[in-house]
Amino acid sequence: MAAKRKKNVEKMVARLLREGLENQVFPGAAVGIVAGPVGHGKTWFITEGCTSFLAERSAVDKATVFDLASLTKPLATTLAVLCLLRDRRLSLASGLAALLGQAVPADKDAITLRQLLCHQAGLPAHREFYKKFHEFDREATGPAMLAMVLAEPLEHPPGRRTVYSDLGFLLLGWAVERLAGQRLDHFVRERIYAPMGLCDHLFFVPTAERVGHGATIFACTENCPWRQRVLCGEVSDDNAWVLGGVAGQAGLFGDIVGVTTLVGHILDQWQGREEPCAYDGDTLRSFLRRPEGTEAGARALGFDTPAPTGSSGGALISPASVGHLGFTGTSFWMDPERDAAVVLLTNRVHPSRENELIKEFRPRLHDAVWSMLDTGEAEAQRHKGTKGQRP
Repeated sequence: MAAKRKKNVEKMVARLLREGLENQVFPGAAVGIVAGPVGHGKTWFITEGCTSFLAERSAVDKATVFDLASLTKPLATTLAVLCLLRDRRLSLASGLAALLGQAVPADKDAITLRQLLCHQAGLPAHREFYKKFHEFDREATGPAMLAMVLAEPLEHPPGRRTVYSDLGFLLLGWAVERLAGQRLDHFVRERIYAPMGLCDHLFFVPTAERVGHGATIFACTENCPWRQRVLCGEVSDDNAWVLGGVAGQAGLFGDIVGVTTLVGHILDQWQGREEPCAYDGDTLRSFLRRPEGTEAGARALGFDTPAPTGSSGGALISPASVGHLGFTGTSFWMDPERDAAVVLLTNRVHPSRENELIKEFRPRLHDAVWSMLDTGEAEAQRHKGTKGQRP
């Protein structure tokens, strides 16, 4: 029965991915599904399509590396914050000045770590800081961009509203680096990815060090009008690019095995089956809960939660679920009630970031997976109930 169920899930997902290819939702995609404990539950990997529409392209497989875009926020920056919390180098009440180790404008003095993590700091969603720079010298660009972020007027008082903000996670990235005493990518590699054996599956691609990934097959992203080339193996996010490819809001790359494995471990830690080695399990679980009584659209700490209607996680996703989206066409959702997670990696921005067909595709895929997992669980329970009975 298990083998038949696995085959049915793989056939269903592959069919949906091929429909996405035919409708030009993306050139290629990879899906990872984990149900139950990592290594002891059920895991599926399904891939379809190619890395680009260019003549020189490869078929997407489990080793294809995608620009994870804003999945950097939960899977790198937020996990780094959890490590620093365990090390007692900060607290959720830490103010912005203490996090950055410098004076901040008066309107930002009340911003706390908690507000940055749940996008309630009052900062704008996005600014095109990169247009002020003509090179990617991280040592020079970082301090200049930090000053630009701090100079941005707040759109509302801290704690008043939830507005998803790249600027807040830029600040978190710099705070992690100052408090950890090393670059963000080095910190998460040593503390999180290396102990899990994921360094070859999850990594940043610093601009000056791209040669180190010469044998890696990347899924191409957009034909960038600013850089005037098709991007492949360099971060799509322009602000992250001028910061040398390493930033708190974007810069992480990964393949479907790496992302699914990490998300599966986080699900295990959430369910209490696994004790994290780099941070505290109880603190992680507190991060994954959306505060009660918050407005629609409110977020957990570092993670997104399903919208009441129109969630990218589908109409069937449990309200207690958490996940995140990435601008390039990536996402993951963890459903604790089903004890399952779904990872979707695509390069929907290739060749143009104007392609938004992924918005309709994501919920269709998730509802199909949730429904099939529910059906499989019901069948397993019926089979268990009748096992051993006489005909």
